[in-house]
Amino acid sequence: MGENEKKNITIGDVAEALGVSKTTVSRAISGKGRIGNETRQRVLEYIEKNNYRPNPMAKGLADQKKYNICWAIPGDSNVYALPFFQRCMAGVCEVTMATDYDVLISLVYEDNISHLERIVKNKKVDGVILGRTMVNDLSVKYLKSMNIPFVTVGSTKEKGVIQVDNDQEKACMEMTSALIKCGYKKLVLIGGSLSHMVNMARQRGFEMGLESAGIEVKPDMLLLGNETSKEVENAADLAVRSGAECIVCMDDSICRDVILKLRKDGVCVPGDVGIASFYNSDLLAGNQPQVTALQYDPKELGNVACRTLLKLIDGEEVPEKSILGYKVLMKESTQKIDNSIMLSKKH
Repeated sequence: MGENEKKNITIGDVAEALGVSKTTVSRAISGKGRIGNETRQRVLEYIEKNNYRPNPMAKGLADQKKYNICWAIPGDSNVYALPFFQRCMAGVCEVTMATDYDVLISLVYEDNISHLERIVKNKKVDGVILGRTMVNDLSVKYLKSMNIPFVTVGSTKEKGVIQVDNDQEKACMEMTSALIKCGYKKLVLIGGSLSHMVNMARQRGFEMGLESAGIEVKPDMLLLGNETSKEVENAADLAVRSGAECIVCMDDSICRDVILKLRKDGVCVPGDVGIASFYNSDLLAGNQPQVTALQYDPKELGNVACRTLLKLIDGEEVPEKSILGYKVLMKESTQKIDNSIMLSKKH
């Protein structure tokens, strides 16, 4: 038998050569099930001699694993959010490349998880990674009820769920405190839907930063629930008219819309108002002035979530919550400028 043929033999080939059943070969490979020691030794010696390595499907039959994991991403996210999920997925795939696992993609919606349900009910995967978490999370509740290993990228209020997240509250609190130290007294937060756990955490961090500086959190400092560009533009207009010294945006897409609105209205950044974002991405990279923002690593989130899930699948103990780091990037968009000095220079 040639070298290439040795590498391509199947469980059926091994069974035929030794005069045993495929089930016996599978049990010998997996080490599970009732099989005599002598027979197991014969099988193991044969596959060693012939360089046999079970492919993922055969291996799955032997130990009841599918060697697939599901990467579930929101089907209702906007185009600007896709790079985050793509980088997360790159982190997931980087881990699975070193294993026998493949990745299946599922789209989930806030009120529709039928695709995920079908994948799980048909037993196509050994575990699931959820790419986002909601306040009322149908995916989390369903996966808990099905008793399948799963990990969330993001925090959840559901108990007993394995989570991987950045320290959103601490990061947003730290940035808010840094903006106050820059001299800003009236900060206004423009945010999206509060059905997302990440937005809730960022709001809390913003409020904690204000409170730690002795600044009362007033209603006109929180312009939340904006889900369209038009709503964000209206919020930006309201913030400027209310005397905001610095507009803090919950994420990069909101920040982009705010910047475009201010530019259209002739509002100078940072001369008239400062701008900061609680999430940095390529969406803000080319802006001038450069935008003060929080820097996270989505690929690392995917890496850690995938490694954690594979440990869960193998029955290993894992921490209930893994907290990853962040960087506060203070840029030109929040460098306070004394307008009186600027006016004197013009004269």
